[in-house]
Amino acid sequence: MLNTNKTGGESHNQKTINPVTDWIIRLLKGTLVGIGAILPGLSGGVLAVIFGIYQPLLKFLADIRKGFVKNMLFFLPVLIGVAIGIFLFAVVVEKAFGKYAAIFVCLFIGFVIGTFPSLYKTAGKQGRSTGDMVILIISTLAIFTLMIVGERQLVNVTPTIPAWFGSGALIGLGLIVPGMSPSNFLIYFGLYDKMAAGINNLDMTVVIPLTAGVIVCILLFARLAAFLFRKYYSGMYHFILGMVLGSSLAIFPVIVFPAFKAEELSASGLSFGGAVVFCLVMLAAGSLASWLFSKVEEKYPREDLF
Repeated sequence: MLNTNKTGGESHNQKTINPVTDWIIRLLKGTLVGIGAILPGLSGGVLAVIFGIYQPLLKFLADIRKGFVKNMLFFLPVLIGVAIGIFLFAVVVEKAFGKYAAIFVCLFIGFVIGTFPSLYKTAGKQGRSTGDMVILIISTLAIFTLMIVGERQLVNVTPTIPAWFGSGALIGLGLIVPGMSPSNFLIYFGLYDKMAAGINNLDMTVVIPLTAGVIVCILLFARLAAFLFRKYYSGMYHFILGMVLGSSLAIFPVIVFPAFKAEELSASGLSFGGAVVFCLVMLAAGSLASWLFSKVEEKYPREDLF
């Protein structure tokens, strides 16, 4: 059973956080993870790692029957937040994301920038070998190349219940494999805008199979991921670190830089200088927010798992 006095960053040897504040923080983290799960170029798993909830949640899902009630109560605000993030951003996608994609994405790249040093330190807490650095480099190059090569739409998939179940499985895989951006694949398959519209309109033929796909995929792969962390902590964490780094770097040529083209600037109503300034402001805001989160994590350290 997870010890809720430690999970998510608390420790008996550290200050204890106000329960209401702790609940709200977990809700906010879950909301951002939910947004990241469907935001093109990003991964909900990456944000879960950044906010220190990836490994505790993975451990819970790997053996869901063990301490179910206590663990479920602890992760309830996270799960509520994920749902809020997905539904909230589905509305944003329909209203504004097409015009201001680069600006939104820069906010989340800022989250990565602000916490990358902390993630690098965490990855090496059990030692850092030459093999770990090779894994880091290879995983960085692999996800970067995958995102660049797959920038163009590969195939147009007809939206059906099996297709939405598969889309949900992709989103679930993005939570289990940090660095993988399910939304990019959904864009390539021509399903992303239809998914956002279906969620926004509460179309149950979209929402139900999508949700089922997420749950089934997470339950199937969480145990495997937890086992790999227990047996190969350093290698796995450096693999994830490479996925975070490579996917973040690829976002610039895939999403951010194209937004500065004349036709994109005209659609958004922004000048080149205005677009650059907005992106830099959001990048700085994301970095500051993640830095503040990291300060909270320093006071209430993440649980040592596996």
